[in-house]
This record gives sequence, C-alpha cells and structure tokens, in this order.
Amino acid sequence: MSTSEKHVKQGVTTNLFDKYDVPVPRYTSYPTVPFWTDDPTTEQWLAELRKAARDPECSWAIYIHIPFCESLCTFCGCNNVITTDHGREEPYIAMVLRELDLYLEAVPELADRPLRQLHLGGGTPTFMSPENLTSLLEPALAKLKVRSGVFDASAEVNPRVTTPEHLRALYDAGFTRVSMGVQDFDPHVQYLVNRVQPFEITRDLTVAAREMGYTSVNYDLIYGLPKQTRDSMRNTAELTVQLRPDRIALYSFAKVPWIKPAQRLFKDEDLPEGPDKRELYEIAREIFLDAGYVEIGMDHFALAHDPLSQSQITGEIHRNFMGYTEFRTSILLGLGVSAISESPTCFHQNRKKVNEWDKDLQQGRIPTYRGHLLNEEDRHQRQQILEFMTRLRVELDPEQVDEAKQFLAPMVEDGLVEFSGRELRLLEKGKPFLRNATVFFDRRLRSAEPRTQIFSMSI
Repeated sequence: MSTSEKHVKQGVTTNLFDKYDVPVPRYTSYPTVPFWTDDPTTEQWLAELRKAARDPECSWAIYIHIPFCESLCTFCGCNNVITTDHGREEPYIAMVLRELDLYLEAVPELADRPLRQLHLGGGTPTFMSPENLTSLLEPALAKLKVRSGVFDASAEVNPRVTTPEHLRALYDAGFTRVSMGVQDFDPHVQYLVNRVQPFEITRDLTVAAREMGYTSVNYDLIYGLPKQTRDSMRNTAELTVQLRPDRIALYSFAKVPWIKPAQRLFKDEDLPEGPDKRELYEIAREIFLDAGYVEIGMDHFALAHDPLSQSQITGEIHRNFMGYTEFRTSILLGLGVSAISESPTCFHQNRKKVNEWDKDLQQGRIPTYRGHLLNEEDRHQRQQILEFMTRLRVELDPEQVDEAKQFLAPMVEDGLVEFSGRELRLLEKGKPFLRNATVFFDRRLRSAEPRTQIFSMSI
C-alpha cells in the first residue's frame, strides 16, 4: 500500500471512529443493569431460581466477590473496599458461607446439581491470607457436587500481593486457572493509575503458577489508559507475548467518572480517545495474532489449544458478567457484596455496601438489592445478543429484517455489517463497532433514549 493510500485509509477510519464513538453498553447482560425494571422480591428471585434448579439438566456456576484492596487503582470500575485491615477477612468469609447456606436451604436442589464453574473476583481475592482462602473454599466445596473433569475453578490475582502460598491454597482447592491483573507494563502509566507493578513480579508469579500445575494463565490488559502511547502499548504487548499467557483480555478503559470519582484525577488530555485509542488495541492485536493467539469476540485472545478458542470453534462460547467463557450454565449464583446472579428468567444483585449485606445475612435474609424478571421479549433479545456478541452473526426473525436494515443502514454503507438473507453478519472492518451494531437488539435502550450518559464510550 502506498503512503497516499495509507493516508486515505487512516482518514476513512478516523471518520468512522468520530461517527461511532458513542456511549453504548458492553452487553455482559440483557437487559443491561440501568434498564432493569420490576425489581423482584427475594421470594420471587428464589422462585425463579428453584424453577431453574429443578430441571434435571441444570448446571450452575458460582461467583464469589471479595471486595477488599489495600490500595485504589484509579482506573478501576469494580465495587471495592480500600483497607489494610486484614481483620476483616474472617468475618467476611463467615458471611459468604452463611449466604451459601441460606441458598442451599431455600433451594436444596442446588446441592444435587453439578457445579461447573467457580470464580473468585474482586477487589483482590488474594487480599485474603492463604489460610483464609482455604477456610472459605474447603467448607463451601464440601457442601456441593463437584465432579472431576467437569469442574473449572479460576481466581483473579494481583501479582503485587500474591505469593506462591496463595497459589498453593487455590490449587489444593481445585483451581487450575488464574487471571493476573497487569493492565500495562509501562512504569509511567502504572504510576499514573496507582498500580506500580514491575515486569519481574508478573513474570515470577506466572512461572510459579505453571510450575505448580496451573493449566491456564490469563493476563488482563487495558488500552486507553492515561499517557499510553503507540510505543508503550507495543512494548506491553511484546512483553506479554514473551511470557505467553494462555489467555489475554484486552479491555477498553471505561471512563465513567460519574460512577467512579477517582477517575476525575485524570486530565482529559492524558487519555487517548477515538481513533488514537483504538489504534492502541490494533497494535496489540497484530502482535498477539502474529504470536499465534486467536481473537475471541471483541476483547479476548487465547492460544489455539485453549478451551476458549476451542469453544469458539464448537459454538459453545458464552458471554456473561465475567466476560467470555467456554460454556454456558443454567445458573450463575453470585455470593458476596454487590455480586450479581442470573437464571434463565431473572437477574439478582446483592446489596452493594458491606454493612447492609452483612446485616441482612446476620438476620437470615438473602441480601437483595435489585434485580429484573425477564419477560419473553427480554429472553429472546438476550439470546440474539449473546449469539451476535460471541459468533459475530445472528439469525433475525422475519419481522426484524426490514427494521434491522433500516437501523443499520449506515453501518452497511460503511462496510461494517452485511445481511445475507435473514442473517446479520459483522464484517472484519466492523469489529471495533460490535457494540454499536448490537444496539439494534436493545429495545429498552432504543425506546428510553437516555438524556444523560450512563455507559462508557464504544471505542
């Protein structure tokens, strides 16, 4: 390609980013949380959970949220509690186990259904001592049906505070995957986001996990952080490839200062946006693909042998609140403060403040904060969104075709999506704009037309 052709191409791409860089959801659920309505009571939620658990084919997953962090990473959008008081560990563990007991009492069928997945997220799960991780996991798993060969356990770990003893405690409990928070290897970027983490720390923990027997190591990276440059992103991607994690999640920085005030510490001019921001992703993407990784959906990569890559081939790949996963379960049960659960017909979120969550559990109540009962249209739209977000193509209903062609006409004209009969397909050029195309299926967002920004930008 000549220099003039490159300039033309860059100009066209820039125009597309200017056109489509608008606030849209990430679609880890549908309806998205801001559009949850008809908040179900705890009893309604439990009734929907029982309905799902009584199906003999039911399988389920557990997500445990551990909110504690010793320091605040200013890019973070998670529900966290910043503290150095490790005396909070044991009371929190006791309440998570109490919450699990309440669910098993209310829905006893769960104990008879195979537990397929267990994920520890945060916060920082390895804020807890190795001994306390064991005191959480051993009694929890002893109550459940865990079968070798069909159980997948993973944990998010912060390399700055995670020791080989932490890895051993998790491994002995059946964990075979770890996800390491890296974000960026550049020291200046790390300083600006308050997460100084030398390369050697990540390298040594990766080596320790593999020597211990972990079969999968994931790195979480973020593009769009303050002062990231083309060169720094290239260096981060090359260092990542050097350590060769089995999976990579390359997330777009979600700028939501109205939710996370710490993000106001960034100056707008420090943050790459639009085409400059997306170029950071493309630099890393090219390096990962050249190194043998397979692109998964809109922000994940995996080596060809990894189950996530294989699930994309078989069509079993799924997307939920934890991102892309290699299979779908009937139930995702969230335990811990702010944790979100889902069944085929209902979403449920726990109370978001530790003291309120704890008080409910002390009084023997499921700590309900909010939720959503899915109507028939919600369930259908959710399935179409899942298919489009995971397979990049979806079959439309006959009555959707004309409306879709009208709504997505600009994206068709720009060569981002195409129609083949009733099938909608995302084209290679359209991958940066997957979220934009998915909006067609989001009836609630389109009918509401929010006047204030409630989602991060699409790029």
